[in-house]
Amino acid sequence: MKIGDKNIGEGFPVYIIAEIGLNHNGDLETAKKLIDVACDAGVDAVKFQKRTPELVVPKHQRDVKRDTPWGRMTYMDYRYKVEFNYEQYSEIDRYCKIKKIQWFASPWDKDSVDFLESFDPLCFKVPSACATDIELIEHIVSKSRPVILSTGMCSQEQIDNAFNALNDSEFALLHCTSTYPLIPDEVNLSMINTLKNKYDCIVGYSGHEAGLQISYAAAAMGAKIIERHITLDRTMWGSDQAASLEPWGLTKLVRDVRIIEKSIGDGVKKVYESELPIIEKLRIK
Repeated sequence: MKIGDKNIGEGFPVYIIAEIGLNHNGDLETAKKLIDVACDAGVDAVKFQKRTPELVVPKHQRDVKRDTPWGRMTYMDYRYKVEFNYEQYSEIDRYCKIKKIQWFASPWDKDSVDFLESFDPLCFKVPSACATDIELIEHIVSKSRPVILSTGMCSQEQIDNAFNALNDSEFALLHCTSTYPLIPDEVNLSMINTLKNKYDCIVGYSGHEAGLQISYAAAAMGAKIIERHITLDRTMWGSDQAASLEPWGLTKLVRDVRIIEKSIGDGVKKVYESELPIIEKLRIK
């Protein structure tokens, strides 16, 4: 699988995605700061989310009032408040090109797919919440671009259905559990091997846990894509902030995953040249 100039799969570095999502809270300057954080850490891509609120917000939730940093408003008004428009995405596109970092987004509806298509995206990401929307997946596949799909909240049968819808495309599956923050007992990293063996495709991990240990383990178990939410500060307002990595955490993630992938090797036992002096010094026979 290839996204832009990045090869993904066996023999290539883990593809690391910094999920900005909606952690920008509708502020373009915050989004740019998060892009800067991702660039400084050395990730491969940043990812956003795109919705058409009137298509994806359930009717029974539209008029529900909630407290926000901008005052008390309906959930529908809030959804519009945090959505970037064409001009704002144009600026994100321009800024990412200047910073030389890949960007793409998760469309939650067909109109959002078409909106993002106007930016000639390198790929599309299907979020876990949309993994059962076969019509949406088929619409994404029709654009003939690489696809990454997260499997949170999915049964095995639902993953089968998504796989069948994706099968005409270049795609990867991400193991995921959609709780925020995710507790270790519900991570089930063994699913990385299950997905790899069952579907014979590129498999990665999308994590919502606090900390870095589980993402390290995912890399050691062969995840070829790792996605983590990022934030400037976990105490910022927003439902995803607490399960996100702050700048120092993202930097550590990239640094340590690069060390882990170098350490995995090829599974063929050999005597390294660096061991020869030790053999001379310590081995009796």
